[in-house]
Amino acid sequence: MTTDPSADFAAVQTGYAAYTSGGRGRLRHDITARRVLQELGDQPARILDVGCGDGEMVLRLAAAGHRVTGLEKSPGMLAAAAERVAARPGIGERVTLQEGDIYTLPFDDASFDAVVCHGVVMYLPETAVAYAHLARLVTTHGVLSILTKNQLAVGVREALTGEYASARAQIESGQAASLGNLGITTRGDAPAHLDALARANGLTPLPWQGVRIFHDHRTDWQPDETGYRAALETEWAASTRSPYRELGRLVHAVARREAGA
Repeated sequence: MTTDPSADFAAVQTGYAAYTSGGRGRLRHDITARRVLQELGDQPARILDVGCGDGEMVLRLAAAGHRVTGLEKSPGMLAAAAERVAARPGIGERVTLQEGDIYTLPFDDASFDAVVCHGVVMYLPETAVAYAHLARLVTTHGVLSILTKNQLAVGVREALTGEYASARAQIESGQAASLGNLGITTRGDAPAHLDALARANGLTPLPWQGVRIFHDHRTDWQPDETGYRAALETEWAASTRSPYRELGRLVHAVARREAGA
C-alpha cells in the first residue's frame, strides 16, 4: 500500500477496504487487473505485487493461475492480505506474502514476468528511484505496471464536486499534489514522465490508461451490477483514448522489457 514511513496506513485500513469494495475502487482494480492479465497472455507467470495492501490484486492475479508474491511494508495490511488469501481455497499455494520495502527489494534482477506497483509511488517524494528498483526485477518480455495519480487531472475531482476554490488553485498553479481518498496528500506524475522513466530503465512504454475518467467524483457510488458493468465497459473504452484518458484521476503506465534490452 505504501512505503512512506510518515503515513500510517494501518490506521486507514477500514476506509481502504470500504473504498476497494465500492464502485470507484472496483473500477480501479478491474481495469488494472484486466490490462495486466491481457499483457501476460495465457501462460502462468511469476508476478511481484509491491505494496500489495490487503491483497486485492494478489488474489485477482493468483485466481487467474499465476504465482504471485505480495510485498507490503505495513504489518497490519499484510495480516489482512494473509487472512483474505487463507479464506480462498486453492489460492494459497500460488501466493507468497512477505514484509518489505520498495527501496530494498530482496530479489535478484530479472526475477519476475510482471511487477505491479499500484497506488504506491503517489505517496513517495519522487518516482525515479523507486521506478529503477522495480524495473530491474522485470525479465525479458516481462511487464512493469505502475498505477499512480495522474498529474494532468489534478483539480478535476474538486471541480466536479463543487470545491471550486481548491480546484482553481490546483489548476492555476499546476501543482502535482492534492488530498487523496484516504485523507493523505498524494503526488501526481505525468504519463509522459512515466514513459520517459521506462525508456531510461531499458523498457518500452506501452499505451497508458486513464483510470476513473467519468466516475472519480462519485464518492458514494454503489451501483447495481448491471449499472456497474455498463460503467466499467465505458471506462475501459475511454481508458486508452485521448482526450478522455487525460482526465482520469489515475494513470496506469505499462512498459515491457524487449529482448536485448
